Amino acid sequence: MAEEQRQQNIQGEQDINQLLKVRRQKLSVLQEAGKDPFQITKYDVTHHSLEIRDHFDTLEGREVSIAGRVMSKRVMGKASFCNVQDLQGDIQVYVARDSVGEDSYADFKKYDVGDIAGVEGTVFKTKTGEISVHAQKVTLLSKSLQILPEKYHGLVNTDIRYRQRYTDLIMNEDVKKTFVMRSKIISAIRRYLDGQGFLEVETPMLVSNAGGAAARPFETHYNALDEDVKLRISLELYLKRLIVGGMERVYEIGRVFRNEGLDARHNPEFTLMELYQAYTDYNGMMDLTENMFRHVAKEVCGTTLISYGGVEIDLGKPFERITMVEAVKKYTGVDFDEVPDTAAAKKLADDRNVHYEERHTKGDIINLFFEEFVEEHLVQPTFVMDHPVEISPLTKRKPDKPDYVERFELFITAREMCNAYSELNDPIDQRERFKAQEAALAAGDEEANTTDEDFMNALEIGMPPTGGIGYGIDRLVMLLTDSPAIRDVLLFPTMKSLDKKPSDTAKSARKQAAGEAKKSSVTRQQAWELLKKYNKEPFHLQHALTVEGVMRWYAKELGYEAEEEFWGITGLLHDIDFELYPEEHCKKAPELLREGGVSADMIYAVCSHGYGLCSEEEPKLEMEKVLFAADELTGLIWSCALMRPSKSVMDMEVKSLKKKFKDKKFAAGCSREVITQGAEMLGWELDELFDKTILAMRSCEASVSEAMEKEA
Repeated sequence: MAEEQRQQNIQGEQDINQLLKVRRQKLSVLQEAGKDPFQITKYDVTHHSLEIRDHFDTLEGREVSIAGRVMSKRVMGKASFCNVQDLQGDIQVYVARDSVGEDSYADFKKYDVGDIAGVEGTVFKTKTGEISVHAQKVTLLSKSLQILPEKYHGLVNTDIRYRQRYTDLIMNEDVKKTFVMRSKIISAIRRYLDGQGFLEVETPMLVSNAGGAAARPFETHYNALDEDVKLRISLELYLKRLIVGGMERVYEIGRVFRNEGLDARHNPEFTLMELYQAYTDYNGMMDLTENMFRHVAKEVCGTTLISYGGVEIDLGKPFERITMVEAVKKYTGVDFDEVPDTAAAKKLADDRNVHYEERHTKGDIINLFFEEFVEEHLVQPTFVMDHPVEISPLTKRKPDKPDYVERFELFITAREMCNAYSELNDPIDQRERFKAQEAALAAGDEEANTTDEDFMNALEIGMPPTGGIGYGIDRLVMLLTDSPAIRDVLLFPTMKSLDKKPSDTAKSARKQAAGEAKKSSVTRQQAWELLKKYNKEPFHLQHALTVEGVMRWYAKELGYEAEEEFWGITGLLHDIDFELYPEEHCKKAPELLREGGVSADMIYAVCSHGYGLCSEEEPKLEMEKVLFAADELTGLIWSCALMRPSKSVMDMEVKSLKKKFKDKKFAAGCSREVITQGAEMLGWELDELFDKTILAMRSCEASVSEAMEKEA
């Protein structure tokens, strides 16, 4: 059976290679005939597809010139049809031999899906009513030497979509619309701010002191100056220098870089907009923000009532305004205004299972309570104001409550959308804040700031009262395009390199040379049918498919590409006996698997995932340890996803998962002990296991849904 599968894979690769070879041969024939498409330097386009559709009444019978990618082709003797895709959409083209000429028609019949063509012809409507172009001349502008994904299923693998965004844009029309909309959102922001008298400026990306935010910077070396420098983590400190210099309203939209993890909301490089306005405070920033969000939504979406993850968000109503202490009291009943000191705050944290560090003070714990208990409730637009001074080192204190500062964050869909201050312009107070940050850095806080002496000099020259704010542009685009993850709105998101390290390559080569790479004894289809023989419940089938996808992802992630099929089928079959024999789980499995022709090493792996619960077989290999940890964790993650409006893992975050992990009553059947033990077996922190498994589940969510739809 394994040999049969191997032969099928070899045959599939040979078929693809033959198709690729044929495309190159077609190109060679064209070049030899003096028709090399790559020699064409320009093509005059007069119209796009949507333009022709929208203005058919005036364009009917008129000549047009279009260009785009051939996405389908139907050859029918002396006349053919093809579908050409351009920036605005696609349109049908009718190509007849009598219209384009015999030689040109013969060339057209050899076009491949993916080729880029120019078409000159007249606009008409077919007998079936489809608006089309009747070609008078067809020109091959570029030859596609690769094969596009099959059009019906499209490109659904998220890893490939993000890595090959160019293919994603070709195959998924909604993706192209998202990025067109992103451009319009940024343009609308610029127009709004320009109309309010703001000046757009540019400030350095390479800096000696990366400040203005709580984040670890990336570090590099400036060869010409022989100096170590950092990539900026915010835009703040340079923009404030401009306020000191008399530029009263400034903003910048640019990339910033933070050396942190990746999840649904975070990418190490992202687009930030910061603006500063002299002679106003954080109340002025709230007014500006509310008006700008409303303006941009109306201009780009045509309405202030938008949908995100199935939830209706109303940007037209006045945004709620609440202090952080009031918000914590509202959702926990704890009034921190009545808490006298840090010791009492830590006692409350202990009582509520809120984790804190020894260095944390009362202000830090207020923020921890807010993150733990409040954020998830802030779905409609809400300004959360007046943060503790400990978490706001660059903000002006409230005159009547000096333990708090004039700061707000805007939350929509339980996500922070922007962060704003009444800016601190007291240089003496600012220096003390920097000293406190340096003490935190010395105590182990890698995200703390250090003193920026040039910025201190600017403050001492004098900065007027100023309101400042930072907006996550990517998150705003996510909101207005109903995108679940930040990678969906970044054209080229940060991805782990596919290039292996030499040591990994050598290790893999040694494994295969020694015959160590495990091969499956059954095909994937045989395993699927075997699973369904003993499992009928949709939930069990979905879980099996999910664990299969997760195991395949981990096989590639950990450098076991040669064993991906083995890892995947093991994941698919891991609960084969659970539905019929829950009391004998992992004990009945060997019998069922042997009857299905499954190999002994796969049976061992399946049984070892139940170690400590229903099996005495302890996981030994890395694959077995991954299955042990991921089996329980995928169940917990899916339970969390079902609680979200999207019903998807695409917008799941490690922070949200950690909250549910701590709540032992939530999805109580998912053993926290097994998950923790699995992380320890692998030598990983829990956060790393959470992050990797969420990414793994994202990679297979679409294929699992498609498979379950077929079963239904």
